[in-house]
Amino acid sequence: MSPVLAGVLQLLALVAALGLSYRPLGDHMARVYSSERHLRPEKWIYKAIGANPSVEMRWPAYLRGVLAFSAVSVLFLYLLQRVQGSLPGSLGFVSIDPDQAFNTAASFVANTNWQSYYGEQAMGHVVQTGGLAVQNFVSAAVGMAVAVALVRGFARSRTGELGNFWADLVRGTFRILLPIAVIGALVLVACGAIQNFSGIHEVGQFTGGTQQWNGGAVASQEVIKELGTNGGGYFNANSAHPFENPNGLSNLFEIYLILVIPFALTRTFGRMVGSLRQGYAILGTMAAIWIGFTALMMWTEFAGNGPAFDIAGGAMEGKETRFGIAGSSLFSVATTLTSTGAVNSFHSSYTGFGGGITMLGMQLGEIAPGGVGSGLYGMLIMAVIAVFIAGLMVGRTPEYLGKKIGTREIKFAACYILVTPALVLCFTAASFVLDTPANSMTNSGAHGFSEILYAFTSGANNNGSAFAGLNADTQWFNSTIGIAMLLGRFLPMVFVLALAGSLAEQTPVPTTAGTLRTEKPLFTGLLVGTIMIIAGLTYFPALALGPLAEGLAA
Repeated sequence: MSPVLAGVLQLLALVAALGLSYRPLGDHMARVYSSERHLRPEKWIYKAIGANPSVEMRWPAYLRGVLAFSAVSVLFLYLLQRVQGSLPGSLGFVSIDPDQAFNTAASFVANTNWQSYYGEQAMGHVVQTGGLAVQNFVSAAVGMAVAVALVRGFARSRTGELGNFWADLVRGTFRILLPIAVIGALVLVACGAIQNFSGIHEVGQFTGGTQQWNGGAVASQEVIKELGTNGGGYFNANSAHPFENPNGLSNLFEIYLILVIPFALTRTFGRMVGSLRQGYAILGTMAAIWIGFTALMMWTEFAGNGPAFDIAGGAMEGKETRFGIAGSSLFSVATTLTSTGAVNSFHSSYTGFGGGITMLGMQLGEIAPGGVGSGLYGMLIMAVIAVFIAGLMVGRTPEYLGKKIGTREIKFAACYILVTPALVLCFTAASFVLDTPANSMTNSGAHGFSEILYAFTSGANNNGSAFAGLNADTQWFNSTIGIAMLLGRFLPMVFVLALAGSLAEQTPVPTTAGTLRTEKPLFTGLLVGTIMIIAGLTYFPALALGPLAEGLAA
């Protein structure tokens, strides 16, 4: 079987698995977030934190809940790392330095999971399982809660109430993420991923001595890092490590975990707003971009020129032979079009255009299908922009799902799409103006520029993957990428929740002959075009200095 055919078959198998999961999972999530019933363990949690899950919140209160919970999470995770040397199960590792502890705490709470440290050489069992793995669950649940709040803004009228943040957080964690993670961990263990609490031990005889490895609860952390679109690896090699991702089957399963909730949330959206066809339109937009990026990535990685490429059958540098070009391309597109950041190959070793595709996937806003929750609300913001553009073209007040998109709403949407590019481009520019940050680059020229551009693109978009050629464990990068991660996560949420509150207060407008049919393929095409134009106009100059220049020079 040719590698290209194998890649096509993997893609078809993945699409089939996602298709089978779409309806039951999407409907289940809609029931979870619409239910008025509280499970007994959930009641215990509400009582412990002093929350009343039945009290509806307006958007400022909902936002305060998001920010308060996240601030406490950052502080807890920071302190846990700072006292690691005194904790049991630390495997002899010392406490984490302040700048790196801040970076890691911000990273995992912001659902970014950027790592400027070697996982197996820095974090003990307590920090890995009691700190990082816990944040993998709750940071994903926060994103889902904000997305559901925006959906309620479209679904409700003549009220500013968006639900209860604490109820949405707990339900998303215990009724959606935890059950799937338990089953998924068993699947990964069956595939060969490790799950233990062993210490550091020597493995095999190698030239010059032995090699040391430490065990850990890897399968359970691996499954939630993919399912929650988190991305932090237990080991430095991330999902390229055989303990995390043993074979081709586990690789395909992990890609499935990355995509299943973001895609299924479109059905949840359609169910909650009372029109499944609206959910299908959003799904079609996401799927069109994802399949297009996947096909383009496979083409550019298989079609490399030169003797080395011909012998290897394509661009195999930086890729695991057990996954090959197809499995690596599928994974890289899935992880950069979502906010996952897990990697099973090194994106810095991709062709110039291949590296550019991974960057562009993040720069679109990670909305195809995007992160858990963040992909849906990011796509809905783009839908609001697309409706506004359509209204300008026909001279009609734009409407979406029966809600008028006026001056207030479009300001919130515009602020949302400006935050992340401003963070990426300003921090990248500052890194080249100053002398010290540029010294962290392994490569010079266009590829060196891409290393830093990729780092801030990954951080501000809450992705977490790296170009693997940049020494980011410096005070400058730990601090600035940490700031970019926090602002890139929570500033957009302010505008999302403000938009949700504004929409929920409106009285629905009736559908007329002049209303734009947003459930039709025409709107899907308009939405795809809007996304590509906005990202292109914003990032094209920077991409031209990095991956495009490198690709054209190859």
